[in-house]
Amino acid sequence: MSRVKTQSEVRFKIGLDERNIPVDMKWMATDNKNNELRDCKSVMISIWDATQKQTMKIDLWTDDFTTDEMHSHYFQTLLTMTESYVKATGNPYAMEMVKKCAEELAKKTSDWEQSKG
Repeated sequence: MSRVKTQSEVRFKIGLDERNIPVDMKWMATDNKNNELRDCKSVMISIWDATQKQTMKIDLWTDDFTTDEMHSHYFQTLLTMTESYVKATGNPYAMEMVKKCAEELAKKTSDWEQSKG
């Protein structure tokens, strides 16, 4: 007997320009009550391929996604990914170490951005 009781799909609709650069992105999950496409500017998907035993990834962002938005998206993704990792593995060191690294990198990134003028 299958353990799957229900299913949901996550869909992405990517509008590309003539150079195949994303200019419009939308997403939805079929188990969302509204069942409607929602705007987004960036997608970072990490998939574990069990057959190849490696991570496959999709990283897309629209041409109007600002550098500041990318900084925020990256750091938030790094921290939430670490939270998931800690929850799945119980690794007691990961959150503290990644937070420390993220704080240091955020400071250096801020300094670097300010130095650009």
